[in-house]
Order: sequence, then C-alpha cells, then structure tokens
Amino acid sequence: MSGHLKARIQRIERERPVHRNERTDQYFADNKPYSGLGRRSLHSGVAFIAARGLNIFVQLASTIVLARLLGPHDFGLVAMMLALIGFAPLFVDLGMSEASAQRSSISRAEVSTLFWLNVLIGVVLAVVLAASGRWIARAFGEPSLAGMALALSVTFLMMALSTQHYALMRRAMQFRRIAMIDISANIIGSAASVGLALSGWGYWALIAKPIITSALTVVGAWTACRWIPGRPRLTPMVKELLRFGLGVTGFTMTDYFARSADRIAMGYFLGAGPLGYFQNAFTIYNNLLSILSEPLHNIAVSGLSKLQHSAAELKRSWEGALSLLCYFSGPAFAALAVSAHDIVIVLLGEKWSPAGPLLCILAIRGIADCIERTLGWVHVAVGRPDRWMRWGIFSAICQLVALAAGLPFGVVGVTIAYTVTMFVLFVPALVYAGRPVGISVGDVLRATAPQTIAALVAVAVAFSIQEAFLQELPRLLRIPVASVICVTAYLTVVVGVFRITRPLQLAWSLLRDFGIVRLQVNS
Repeated sequence: MSGHLKARIQRIERERPVHRNERTDQYFADNKPYSGLGRRSLHSGVAFIAARGLNIFVQLASTIVLARLLGPHDFGLVAMMLALIGFAPLFVDLGMSEASAQRSSISRAEVSTLFWLNVLIGVVLAVVLAASGRWIARAFGEPSLAGMALALSVTFLMMALSTQHYALMRRAMQFRRIAMIDISANIIGSAASVGLALSGWGYWALIAKPIITSALTVVGAWTACRWIPGRPRLTPMVKELLRFGLGVTGFTMTDYFARSADRIAMGYFLGAGPLGYFQNAFTIYNNLLSILSEPLHNIAVSGLSKLQHSAAELKRSWEGALSLLCYFSGPAFAALAVSAHDIVIVLLGEKWSPAGPLLCILAIRGIADCIERTLGWVHVAVGRPDRWMRWGIFSAICQLVALAAGLPFGVVGVTIAYTVTMFVLFVPALVYAGRPVGISVGDVLRATAPQTIAALVAVAVAFSIQEAFLQELPRLLRIPVASVICVTAYLTVVVGVFRITRPLQLAWSLLRDFGIVRLQVNS
C-alpha cells in the first residue's frame, strides 16, 4: 500500500463519526494480563502517589489555615458529624466499584444496573440523615449538629453519581485522570472553605468543603468518562456482582465503625475539645497514610485482578509490591513520629500542642497500619470478599476491646491501645488474606519484617539523639535534622543488616523512566 493511500485511509478514519459505544469500549474490555502490566502498574503507582501527595499538600495547607482561624471546638463538632456519617461512601458504593474493577468481563447493562442501585442507596441515605439531624443533636447535646446533618446529606447523592464512573476508569487503569479530578476538586473546595472561614462562617467553613468537593467530583468523573448509564436490568450476573459487593461492604463497614468508634466515644465521653486535638492529629497522620494506602489499593486490585487465574504469578507480584511499599512507608512514618510535636506546633500553632504526642503515637501505629491496609489487595483480586468480611468482624471486635481498655485513660490511652492492637493484627491479617493463593507466615514476614524492625529501631535511635543533642535547635531546623537522622538509621539497618537493596534499585529505574535522573544529570 502506497504512503499516499495509507494517509488517505487514516484521514477518513479520523473524520468518521465515533459512535458513543466505541468511545467507551476501553472500559468494558476483558480484564486480562498483558505485556508490560507490571511496569505500567508501577508507573501508575508512582504517578498516582505523586498526585495524591499534591492533593494531601493542599489538604494540609487548608487545615493549617483553618486551624489558625477556627478553634478546637469547631473541629470537634465537625469530627463528631463526620465520624457518624463517614460510613456513607462505603454504603453508597456497596462494594460495587470493587466488583466492576475486579470482574474478568462486564457489560454496559450490568454497570448501568449497579449505577442506579448506587443512586437509590444515595437518595435513601440522604433522606435518613436529613431526618435524623435533630436526634443526633440531642444525643450529643450540640444543637448545631442538626443543620450540619441536613447540609451534608447532599454529599450522599453526589457520591452515588460518580461511583461507577470511577470504577470504570480504575478498570481501564486511567489513574492519572482520576488523580486530576481529585486534585482539582480538592483545590477548589479547600479555597472555598478558607474563604468562608475568613468571612466568619465558623464551622460551616469545614462543612462546605466536602459538599463542594463531591459536587465537582461528579462533574469531573462524567466529563472524563463519557459512559452514560442505560436502563437497569437485574440479571444473574448482576446478582453475582451484588453478592461480591456485599462481601466487600461487610468488611468496609465493620472496619469503618471500628476505626470511627474512638472519635464517637471520645466525643460522647470526653467532649468536643479533646476530640478536636485528636482529630487534627489524626488528620495529619491519615493524610500520610492515604498517600500510600488508598492509591495503591486501587492500582493493586486492578493489576492483581488480571492475574487472578494464576496463583503463583499473583503471589509473586503481591510479595514484590508489598515489600516495596513497606520499604518506603516505614521510614516515612518513623520520621513523622520523631518530629510529630514540632510539626504540630509549626503547622497549627502553640494552641494545638496537646495534639503533638497523639500524632507521635499515631505515626508509630502507621508503620503497621499501612501494611495491614493492603489485605484487601488479595481478598478482592482472588474474588473472596466473604473472607475479607469475616476478618473485618474479627478485627472490629479486637479494636472495640482496645477502645474499652484505653478510654479510662483518656485520648492518649485510646491512641496507645489502638496502636498496640494494630501491631498484633497486621501479620495474621495478611496470612488470612493470602491463604487461598498459598501465602504463608514466612511469606508475610519475608516481605515486611526487616522493614518494620528497621523503622522501629530508627524511631528509637532518632528520639535518643534528638533528646540528647537537638533540643536547642529551632523547630524549623530540628524537623529536617531529626528526619535525616531517622532515615539514615533506617537505611543502616535495612541495607547494612538485612541486605535489602532491590527496592532502591527499582526506585532508581523508575526515576529514569520518568526522566527525573536525566534531567538532573543534564542540568
């Protein structure tokens, strides 16, 4: 074929009208492994984590400004409400996004049915929350909670409208699009929240952000993913997807209530003030945790699901991904623990000083918590959400026991109890998740133990040096110095003692792939 004829055919193809179904075929392609899947997953992970980091930077920046404009009582009020309604995204989703992303094959009709089910649940929950506002206000003795409940009920419907569009983009591994939507919505929502706080709106500035962000997320999701839902049809496959989703929801709901029970109990027994200190410490901690756990869960599930019919390959990929996560999350949380008190005062101001020790304890918990958050990778990828749900029930019982043990000792007691529980549970959690594909205790320890030990040693060494030699340094200087000492101690143990260097080599190759190393060399 001549070059002239080939160019003419290509021009005709470009000018041919594209049918709506052809624009969305990529979202409904079979979920199978392909050449370069592992490398693409790594690239997606790096890009998504970087975008998530930018998102968290915006979140922290807005929190810093808002913490200086508002008081602990304002944050405590909002924390009470968010702890009560934070289950909504889990219930609205009903595990359907995981089902859509995990299935080997799925049709437009099936996703349309899931979409309308999500919308129905969102509407019902919005009505229930709006009607329950007065009861919530009376239960906590805070009349302002009634208005908050009414306003936040709108977010339930917004979440429902974007759930399946996000799931389809995850299925197609379009994580950069997802990241851009999240970043844009967060920036605009944060700016609006700060503007309202400056105008004297008080706690309403904190309430406005999730409302604005969820609305912008819907606009972004529908713009990026042009799929339009059709009429719902209840088929046998939809029923199977529902069963899968209910298993996922069984875990996420029990896990949520177990992890939110601390804030509900502290708000009820200790009041909004102490809870406000805990909430801002938890916000800083949870932002770092979410940079790593949430993006990697979506990418790992999408990638490992393509290997669900090869247990050996799935196990090998899981172990490599988990080891890599532990290698870099361990020193991050260790450095946060060492500098926690200084970070709180620098970011939020002296009035938030009681949150410093809480952040330190939470950061130590993060060393294990970040690992434990990966148990869903395998449960979902191998199609066993029923096991995930059973583990969720067991884990929730353990965390509620920890809450009961720590509550008599106040906010610090609860935080310590939850931290101890997390270190006890994270290895059994991963072993139980991996049993269907032959993952053993030895496999989990080989992937996580050296990094965990190195991180804990680094915390102890850095704390000792900081107390002995760094107390006279200004806070802004002490934070980077202590962090460097902590990371150095970590690498000394993990490389010098355990001889683990593969993650560093992989990180260097990824930097070369993204052109960062070449840019530095050329400059």
